[in-house]
Amino acid sequence: MNKKLLILSLITLIGFQACKNTKKTTEEATTETQEIKLLSPDFNADSAYAYTKAQVDFGPRIPGTAAHQKCADYLVKKLKSFSAIVKIQGGKTSTYDGKSFELKNILASFNPDKKNRVLVTAHWDARPFSDQDTDPANHTKSFEAANDGGSGVAVILEMARLIQQKQPNVGVDFVLWDLEDYGKANDESPDEITWCLGSQYWAKNAAATGYKAMYGINLDMVGGGNAQFSQDEISRTAAPDVVKKVWDIGNEIGYASYFVNIPSGKLVDDHVWVNKAGVPCIDIIHYNDNSGFYINWHTQLDNLANIDKNTLKATGQTVLETIYREK
Repeated sequence: MNKKLLILSLITLIGFQACKNTKKTTEEATTETQEIKLLSPDFNADSAYAYTKAQVDFGPRIPGTAAHQKCADYLVKKLKSFSAIVKIQGGKTSTYDGKSFELKNILASFNPDKKNRVLVTAHWDARPFSDQDTDPANHTKSFEAANDGGSGVAVILEMARLIQQKQPNVGVDFVLWDLEDYGKANDESPDEITWCLGSQYWAKNAAATGYKAMYGINLDMVGGGNAQFSQDEISRTAAPDVVKKVWDIGNEIGYASYFVNIPSGKLVDDHVWVNKAGVPCIDIIHYNDNSGFYINWHTQLDNLANIDKNTLKATGQTVLETIYREK
């Protein structure tokens, strides 16, 4: 065969194969894009981070302090700016150490006329002391509570902003719990009743008024680095279908490293009391049985520097997508 002809034939063959490979790569990329096409708006992690910072900037949101009141005013104003129907629920409430505070749960609703509803919750108060810090000298000191409190609220604020722009098919209720984190260390009562005072208060009122939702999702410590959300026993027992739905969606849209299909033991959190009010509720919380809670839980290092936008994104997008897939 003529050498020039042979070379031309080889060039043609290589070019054809390259076109095939390019076509295959394009098809794979298209398929991958199609697989993770979202019904929900794009959750903006930068925005959620800014909402976390706004809370931290007030100082620790400890009940009875000026920072607590200023943050409450900010949260109410911000939710109203997103066209939510907002009200404060609460009253005088005593803590385990004999102190009395004006409890302030913040309730915000979208599309109140819709029968099918989803409830999303998080606590907004800060624990008064960093009693899990490695340095005993810090145990009586307050801390920023950027993740344990701030992150869940920030995710909710960004969700509310997006819901204002694009309405889902269902009504959405948000509740920001107060006095969640003022509990007694090593509370050995069956439901650790010195904790979660805000959700206990809400649950009594919800039961009395007949509040209904298809299900609830509680967010707790959803902004730390390398977060893993295991499936706690109470969530799996009370709302197994909701656990499966949320974790499956998280895995499907690219957040399998966060929403791990690993069971964990009984965790008493605000979802306990939502379940007692008749709404099947799960907990998305940074915890697993081997390593325990978020590494900076109730320490001086629960600060803004240790908030990870990737975790905020994984949480917010998964919960949003869950809501927007409802009919």
